[in-house]
Amino acid sequence: MDFRFPRLYPILDSSVIPASGRADFLHRLGTSLTEAGVTLLEYRNKPGGSGEILQDAAILRNAMPADKVKLILDDRADLVEQASFDGVHVDAGDLTPAQARRLIGPERIVGTFAGGDALLPGILEVPADYLAIGPVFETRTKQTVNRPIGLEGVRLLRQQAGPSAVLSAAAGITLETARAVLDAGATMVAVAEAIFRTPDPAATFQRWMLQIG
Repeated sequence: MDFRFPRLYPILDSSVIPASGRADFLHRLGTSLTEAGVTLLEYRNKPGGSGEILQDAAILRNAMPADKVKLILDDRADLVEQASFDGVHVDAGDLTPAQARRLIGPERIVGTFAGGDALLPGILEVPADYLAIGPVFETRTKQTVNRPIGLEGVRLLRQQAGPSAVLSAAAGITLETARAVLDAGATMVAVAEAIFRTPDPAATFQRWMLQIG
């Protein structure tokens, strides 16, 4: 795949989108993030129906052109083509990476959860372009029963995955800890609330990029 994964992977959860003025909010947000230098973004809407997801996706795609930003849809591989998105992230309980790959084709991005304390058996053989690991620290954004793995867990998973795997570390990562997570072996850090619960997500993204280099 001819795409260089960034060090910072923003995850836009639908819970931060206001009910009033939704379309204007998403367009302004998408435009500002693109101008700030975002090259990869995941849109996650667990409770939303297909209609709402596709409406939001159309706004984001318009504000974040395909030649500048890769857009990943959480879970809904069946909507990726209609949304003109660039890939899908699937977790346990969703489609398998192989099923997602069959739906969206060989040219799009597939990401999946790879493990916490240890890599899931056979995960390095699945047709995924990046592997999510964690939770690294405690988090309230995404429900999980797994205990935080910390920096030592990130180091262990990098050793197990080898040098070429793209590891996306997630959960509880802050501006102060992001660089340490990358130094421990993560390819990129995935961040939701720490960016999108701030007054200016685009400016926050740029501060993170300055911090992690």
